[in-house]
Amino acid sequence: MLKLIKSLLENNAIYIAVFFTISIFFGSLIKPEFIVVESISVSDKAHHFIAYFLLMLSWLYAFFKKDKFQQNVKYIILGCLIFGIIIEILQGTITSYRTASYLDIIANTVGILLAVVVFHVFQKKN
Repeated sequence: MLKLIKSLLENNAIYIAVFFTISIFFGSLIKPEFIVVESISVSDKAHHFIAYFLLMLSWLYAFFKKDKFQQNVKYIILGCLIFGIIIEILQGTITSYRTASYLDIIANTVGILLAVVVFHVFQKKN
């Protein structure tokens, strides 16, 4: 059963990464009242951290088995960082119900960098 799950994850890793990207994009730009999540006492920055941590992990896993993975990690990091900055700019410019925040960008960046460290640690163990 675990081999089947691992096989499904490996074969669909790019789709999972794209799903996370699209989810963050729309989740960041739609009106907050359209998001149906029970109110949890967690900081907005924690949401950013978790979202970008998972986003980065999904993209790293999607490209893990590709050639020159170690050399391309910096481009994956840069892509996720730019994506987060663009989302913040869009929140401040095209929406009236969201605001851009430098603290959100910092939370995104910390999530991305921690994901790289965690991925690297688990990569070395395997």
